[in-house]
Amino acid sequence: MTRPSTVVFAYSEVGYRCLETLLDRGVNVTAVITYTDSPSEEIWFRSVADLARSRGIEPWLNLDLSDKETFKAIKALKPKVMFSFYYRDLIPDKVLKLAKLGAFNMHGSLLPRYRGRACINWAVLNGETETGATLHRMTEKADRGNIVDQEVVSIGQSDTAKDVFLKVADAATEILNRSLDSIESGEAKGVPQDDSLATTFGGRKPEDGLIRWDQSSKRIYDLIRAVTRPYPGAFSFFGDKKVYFWWGTPLEGASLGQPGSVISLDPLVVSTGKGNLKVDKVQVHGEEEIDGISFAKSYLRLGATFTTEPKPACPASKGI
Repeated sequence: MTRPSTVVFAYSEVGYRCLETLLDRGVNVTAVITYTDSPSEEIWFRSVADLARSRGIEPWLNLDLSDKETFKAIKALKPKVMFSFYYRDLIPDKVLKLAKLGAFNMHGSLLPRYRGRACINWAVLNGETETGATLHRMTEKADRGNIVDQEVVSIGQSDTAKDVFLKVADAATEILNRSLDSIESGEAKGVPQDDSLATTFGGRKPEDGLIRWDQSSKRIYDLIRAVTRPYPGAFSFFGDKKVYFWWGTPLEGASLGQPGSVISLDPLVVSTGKGNLKVDKVQVHGEEEIDGISFAKSYLRLGATFTTEPKPACPASKGI
């Protein structure tokens, strides 16, 4: 018996892992729709396009899903099932309706919480202790369809967004393996989401990594681990220099200075709105990453202050 024609929209590590799962399970994947990698982005995840080619499927790249010819090409495949695994564009409703058994999306949160983009980064930034993956039916409104299955993952206090992303990828493959038979048989109806519990977050840009020192040291630490490598990073300014904070440690106790002020050089500690932050890994824009103590020796003195915008270099400050 021929398995249903399945069209896969996929990108990133979750896309790779889920496509790999489908192919290993012998799913009749008739098209893989993905992207070429952007030269402006740090690509740390494996290539969906390369995986498809290795299994004898030439991927469709960078499609305009609103284009009439694209719609015709997908329709010609007579898809019964569609999957979206971290595909970055909203798939038009008329395309979704081509899938007679349903179109399903894998989302990196426990819906209905954290609808929207950058859901894992937001969960880490907000200090959550758990998140997860959700397989749900796709509708014309993003992240709103019936939930087919979910898997919870923990967020450790020292986990970065990448750490959590890899946990979510593991959860996604478990969900897909559990749900695949019911999807292909047309039995995966799912249950409606409770909109009263919904939260929605937008995409994040590099400039959103700006550290606001009047926030608590815990909040700043959560920002750092939410956007540290391979993401653009949390940053501040010292004089006219942009400084990235790749890792730090929140310290308990009262703030020992004005927000943003340096209260210790060895180790490097900066005061915040509540508590203090030990700086472990730091980088001046255009230079190599170094440890906090080395940075302090080269650039700082006690009482120096990090700011939210660049200021003219001060000759009286060491190293500037």
